[in-house]
Amino acid sequence: MPMLVNDSRLEEELIADRRERGIDKFDEVWDGMYVMAPIANNEHQAIQGGLTAILSILISLEKLGDVHPGANVSDQEVDWTHNYRVPDVLVFLNGNPAEDRESHWFGGPDLAVEIVSQWDRSREKIDFYSGVGVRELLIIDRKPWQMELFKAVDGKLKPVSIATEANANTIECQTVPITLKLVQGSKRPGIFVTARDGRSWTI
Repeated sequence: MPMLVNDSRLEEELIADRRERGIDKFDEVWDGMYVMAPIANNEHQAIQGGLTAILSILISLEKLGDVHPGANVSDQEVDWTHNYRVPDVLVFLNGNPAEDRESHWFGGPDLAVEIVSQWDRSREKIDFYSGVGVRELLIIDRKPWQMELFKAVDGKLKPVSIATEANANTIECQTVPITLKLVQGSKRPGIFVTARDGRSWTI
């Protein structure tokens, strides 16, 4: 449930408490407004970890770029903390013009992945991701399960494909050498990832 805090002292206490407990990793600031991210559950972390591991094998180990399990992305040249987002998985390929400024990236990744949690606002970030130059955005919903791929067209991220268990569609990424589809699992749908060289994994 959204909450607006107009008490600056209480706001400082809330933020300080989250930092002290280490649960602020995916908090964001949207044009000066502090946005507290829902704490990722085990399933969310398993998906994030699985995708990061696969992409690290295909991209990082092959020296094709950098893969991160979450990182700050800002469009601000000077005070980056005024406006930034934290995708769940990011891929920066060699040659990407974004600048690694240690605390954050100034500019967007080639591929960003958002794993939707209850009450989060992943789709409200699409315009921001368009603005920082994200080439592809993958949004993974879990209630109900579906994966939706967006691609940059004339500077705007546009939906190009949706995969559900029912339609059995395969999503093909252009920025990284993988396809993804949802498959039946014992407790939840699995995400079946296939590399162009034939290797495959199920998350």
